Amino acid sequence: MSSQTIDPVRLIDPRQAFEKPPFKNQSPIEMPGRTSQMNPQPDHGEQSYRGSGKLSGLSALITGGDSGIGRAVAIAYAREGANVAINYLSENDDAQETAQLVRDAGVKAAVIPGDLRDEAFCEQLIEESVDQLGAIDILVNNAAYQDTREEIDDWSTEMFDRIFKTNVYATFWLCRAAMNRLTAGGSIINTASIQGYNPSPYLLPYSATKSALLGMTKGLAKLAIEHGVRVNAVAPGPVWTPLIPGSMPKENIQNFGADTLFERPAQPAELAPLYVWLASPEASYVTAEVFGCTGGKTPL
Repeated sequence: MSSQTIDPVRLIDPRQAFEKPPFKNQSPIEMPGRTSQMNPQPDHGEQSYRGSGKLSGLSALITGGDSGIGRAVAIAYAREGANVAINYLSENDDAQETAQLVRDAGVKAAVIPGDLRDEAFCEQLIEESVDQLGAIDILVNNAAYQDTREEIDDWSTEMFDRIFKTNVYATFWLCRAAMNRLTAGGSIINTASIQGYNPSPYLLPYSATKSALLGMTKGLAKLAIEHGVRVNAVAPGPVWTPLIPGSMPKENIQNFGADTLFERPAQPAELAPLYVWLASPEASYVTAEVFGCTGGKTPL
């Protein structure tokens, strides 16, 4: 009988695990931001995430899967044995890099660009994911858009509409289209935010969309369980992704995440295990729940 050699766990003070602000070398970038434009580079688990077959043989669709949290989830799902469809808006280089990381894990990767503000495209996205992967067992609604303004008069109706269509309408359209395609035992995971609980005024429309997703998650869970499907959400705090330098002024970027208990933002890799667990059979009694990963900032 042979024993498997496992490297010992190396504990580290979580406050020192990743780089802290100020991020003096990061300037604002044009939306949609790209990973290559970030300094320091985000950690998506490229070198650290190890799978153990938790999602072996399953198929997942991840929106916003090209970078940030979406890329980290795609890497983790692939290394857990899942085939992955990656939706993104226009960041082709990031999407292809993520797809290669998925394929390197020995599973299928589908790359499907398109604008989630289009209802017809959302319906097509579900069908194309099924066509390319053979099934859809997990839907991760992760794509989001935000912008910052100092005064309410600075928010145009067009920008308000763009944020709601990307963050809320698309989630609804995708869930509706997926419900009869998801297999019993499958799951939907929405990316909410601490902004849904503790909104920042300069992110007003974005915060409102994340509050809406909290209600949608809990309400949809009651409908989806009739199909044998679980619905949950992850609510991150500050996470170092291209959305941050793409949407915030320089002073906010440089001090991003400094007000958490860890005195730093999360890296995308630190959230991915939550998405893995929620999609796995290990979470079979978990639905209508929201799991915070906020650096100690979730309100009571």
